Amino acid sequence: MQILKPLYLFPLIVLALVMGVAGGWVRIGYLGMMVPGTAANHGILMVGGFLGTLISLERSMVMKNKTWSLIPLISGLSIPALLLVPGWPAFGHSLLLVASLGLMAIMYLQSLRNPVIYQYVMTMGAVLWMAGNFMLLYSGFVAAAVPWWIGFILFTIVGERLELSKFLPTPKVAKNGLLLLLALFFIGIWIPFHRYGNVLMGGSAILISYWLLHFDMAKIASKKAYQFKYIGIGLRVGYVWLTLHGIALCFFESHPLYYDLYIHTFFLGFTFSMIWAHAPIILPMVLNIRHTPYHPILWIGWTVFQLSLLGRILVSLIGLPEWRTFFGMINGWTILGMFVLMAVITVIKITFSQKELGTAKSFK
Repeated sequence: MQILKPLYLFPLIVLALVMGVAGGWVRIGYLGMMVPGTAANHGILMVGGFLGTLISLERSMVMKNKTWSLIPLISGLSIPALLLVPGWPAFGHSLLLVASLGLMAIMYLQSLRNPVIYQYVMTMGAVLWMAGNFMLLYSGFVAAAVPWWIGFILFTIVGERLELSKFLPTPKVAKNGLLLLLALFFIGIWIPFHRYGNVLMGGSAILISYWLLHFDMAKIASKKAYQFKYIGIGLRVGYVWLTLHGIALCFFESHPLYYDLYIHTFFLGFTFSMIWAHAPIILPMVLNIRHTPYHPILWIGWTVFQLSLLGRILVSLIGLPEWRTFFGMINGWTILGMFVLMAVITVIKITFSQKELGTAKSFK
């Protein structure tokens, strides 16, 4: 199964990101990159094509049988299916459902091998992705799938943070409290959205963010230097965005841009803050390289991303559509620019490493 090694699957993830951003631009009123089908499939491309494929790839890599790499491949193939077969969206949706069933199987097997609480939380995340994809295929309505997709990302990230923080002396009552909050969030997904389901989800999200700010190891990392500070501060800012997401869910239901506010405080504010923070750790593992894509220059892109997103949220609340388009355009370019910047940093590090190796050999 060499043809399915992670490096060969990564272009599908990049394609999903670029097409998803392009679709988001069209939806917000910026027509700088118009690609047919991207606006209608914006959310599906970002959650299923980009995040789902990336998470499936990450989880499949730890499996001994590399046939499991078919799962992120199936998820990635949903992208061209959605864009090239626009008259048959159910085909792309079905691929995502199959991929989520595969991720469920991966997480179930990993839970059998390592029966600990963080594995169960991440497995529950995979179940929620499957449920959201089923809702999408059944109803054809993206908004019906969104709460389940939010649960997928939240449970996956919380499970990963629990795994990375497992050696911290967290009180047992605090761990049990987090599990209770996740259970309440799950119940909120089940309750009809506008019959207090959104309030229960939002209240749980606020308390989960409070828990992460106080008990996650990011609190320790943010006090260190260099890459550790970048990761720690990035994570903690992401937890603040999760708080804002909960506030939007609970208190802004009457706002005309309510859907936009609660979607993007989560998927842009919280989720991409997690991506920027985890990238120096995850990307070398996924791409099988020794060099981390971290350099202090990333702080510039990170800051522009956070400020442009904050600007977008504020002008949305006030009701300034032209400025909302402007900040959305900047935010999208920053997302793409951050990945380009990390790629350039990695290439430069590899190049210098090879030159140093060549120089060392010449002296022997």
